[in-house]
Amino acid sequence: MKNFLFGCFLFSFLMMSCGKKEPVDLYPQESSKATYDTIAVDSFSNGATSVDIVRQIRMSSQKYQDSIKEVLKLQAEEKRIKEELEKENKKKQEEEKKKAEEEKKQKSSETQSTTN
Repeated sequence: MKNFLFGCFLFSFLMMSCGKKEPVDLYPQESSKATYDTIAVDSFSNGATSVDIVRQIRMSSQKYQDSIKEVLKLQAEEKRIKEELEKENKKKQEEEKKKAEEEKKQKSSETQSTTN
């Protein structure tokens, strides 16, 4: 009889402990949410910026500034080369005009001397 009661007690205990439990919602929908960040950030937390990262940011910033300066130098050099080419082209055109005028003068003087 004692074994039977012990067995019934054990059986009922196992049935209660092994039954399905409903999960508890830790964050219910009706709970109010803060509209601002409430997490404190100190130098050892996950969101803090370390000294090495700040140094890398500064270095990359300096590199960026250097690259911009280099690009500006290249653009100025290209502009200078274009201006020199334009000057040379203008000089060549002026020389060609002078030659053409001289040839016209020579032809006109030749025609005038032949007609006289």
